[in-house]
Amino acid sequence: MRNMRPGERQDAGTGVGAVGRLRQTGRLQQLVSAAGSLIGLLALIVVLTVLSDNFLTVANLRNISVQAAVIAILAFGETYVIVAGGIDLSVGSVAGLAGIVMGWTFSNAGWPAGLAVLAGLVAGLLAGLVNALLIGFGRLPAFIATLAMLSMARGLALVISNGVPLGIPPWVSTLGSGAVGGLPYTTIVMLVALAITAFVLRLTYAGRAMYAIGGNSEAARLSGVRVRRQQFVIYGLSGLFAAAAGILLAGRLASAQPQAGTGYELDAIAAVVIGGASLSGGSGSALGTLIGALILGVLRNGLTLLNVSAFWQQFVIGAVIAVAVLLDTLRRRSVS
Repeated sequence: MRNMRPGERQDAGTGVGAVGRLRQTGRLQQLVSAAGSLIGLLALIVVLTVLSDNFLTVANLRNISVQAAVIAILAFGETYVIVAGGIDLSVGSVAGLAGIVMGWTFSNAGWPAGLAVLAGLVAGLLAGLVNALLIGFGRLPAFIATLAMLSMARGLALVISNGVPLGIPPWVSTLGSGAVGGLPYTTIVMLVALAITAFVLRLTYAGRAMYAIGGNSEAARLSGVRVRRQQFVIYGLSGLFAAAAGILLAGRLASAQPQAGTGYELDAIAAVVIGGASLSGGSGSALGTLIGALILGVLRNGLTLLNVSAFWQQFVIGAVIAVAVLLDTLRRRSVS
């Protein structure tokens, strides 16, 4: 998040002009970044197709889309936060908590399936709003506030479930493992989440405010953006998407697991960054995030098909993340 330079005038006219320039520059950078990520994904597909006869098959491609769906939905929520120059480390734990809340209200409290799913979504939304409260009004750094929420959400999931898996509505299990016309339901949900994210970022005031805040929060404030209020929208959406991902994950596992989603926040952040978003804020796109999630999914799947050790898989994923962040840093230096 860029601060005002010494001697720079902080008037409303300057703020509006700065936000406009940042948005135009950011859109060009996003197009270039998304194109680069897409080229990287296609190159990865070509390499793995050559190395493994089992990679480019309908069954395997379907498997990749199912595996990538949960991370992609988590990453869409994370995109709002990173575009606005923040970070949300709690999305994996919030996903696990949402699944447990859904499972407990359905199997223990006897709620109807629809209300149980709604309870899970509300749990995620509330977690996001608490993050916003801590960041916007408590003035805690986003890293600290969401790290605290990571621990609190995981603890609540263990308390509510007593550390044991809980039953879930049958149709949620179908959602996690079923398909229509050969297309998995999880993939359909991922595409719906993609459309919602693209709409919010590009066609709503909240989306424009996210880019403005991430580009220069002070200029955004001077141009009339109520930054603190927007934090509730940003982190509320992140929590809601995390809850949706958690419910989908519970469906894939056919039960609500108290440890579900552990470590997923790192994959979500990695997908956003690999997709071309900048950790300093002000840039990022829904399509880029989807490509980033698919790169992670394709890479993991390909390494498994090539019988690469799970330990080395972790190393390779970490190296890819490091390269993505390094390229982002070099890109920002070149335009500064």
